[in-house]
Amino acid sequence: MSPPCQHPAVHSVPHHTLTRLAREWLAEDTPNFDPAGVCVGSREVEARLLCKTPHSILAGCPFFTAVFTEVGCTVDWIYQEGAEIGEDAVTLTAVVRGPANSLLLGERPALNCLARASGIATRCSQLQAIAKAHGWHGEVAGTRKTTPGFRLVEKYAMLVGGVSMHRQDLSGMVMLKDNHVWASGSITEAVKAARSVCGFSSKIEVECRSAEEGREAARAGADVIMLDNFQPQELRVTAQALKEEFSALLIEASGGVTPENVALYLSSHVDIVSLGCITQGCPVVDFSLKVQKPDA
Repeated sequence: MSPPCQHPAVHSVPHHTLTRLAREWLAEDTPNFDPAGVCVGSREVEARLLCKTPHSILAGCPFFTAVFTEVGCTVDWIYQEGAEIGEDAVTLTAVVRGPANSLLLGERPALNCLARASGIATRCSQLQAIAKAHGWHGEVAGTRKTTPGFRLVEKYAMLVGGVSMHRQDLSGMVMLKDNHVWASGSITEAVKAARSVCGFSSKIEVECRSAEEGREAARAGADVIMLDNFQPQELRVTAQALKEEFSALLIEASGGVTPENVALYLSSHVDIVSLGCITQGCPVVDFSLKVQKPDA
């Protein structure tokens, strides 16, 4: 069997997590009987994984393999994790072997993971290519706008696609948005309260709508300023002004950024550009699994 999943990101997901997720997905798809399993029985079969979206980035191999391992099948990968699948209309990507009924139990959960993760990784790779073409050295990042219950897979796919995951969850970093500020009374009070809990070990980011709000946040001790929903030219001017006054401050641009206009938000004074469309509305990669007919 060829070595699967050689991208460095594969080492970030513990084996027990893969096993837990695979069992949850299988239980969701087959909570009790599998009547169709009677039709195929448990004879050994071979199925070919086909990619039908050219120039896609392959992502999600560990999850795909974990599902099939759980049902007693093996996966032989032809492409490694993070590889770009070629220009052909249909590309053989892997071969799955095992009992027919078990293989078909794992088919849909495994394909769902691979299609979604590969779609996200492909979009991330495209965004990174745009940033590189413009000579920008900041970080393209995702957001928390992920599918409920599927965040780990989607964040992992960002890694494979070459962008920053941003914070994993509310516990990972403090982000004070407009609602936090309004409920607290001011940016200064919100930052002070947050710092009293998170201490030195967590960064604090504040969503700001103007240069003056950014200055207040920086003076209060914020580490990152998110300039939210700024027009590109306004963003450049505001980011430069804040950087000149607070050189250690990180500036994030967010809101309204898409693959079509992301280049307009890249500047030497912007450190991070985050996009919700990395996960929301992102196209999937078309994969199918075809069981091979037995030899006559």
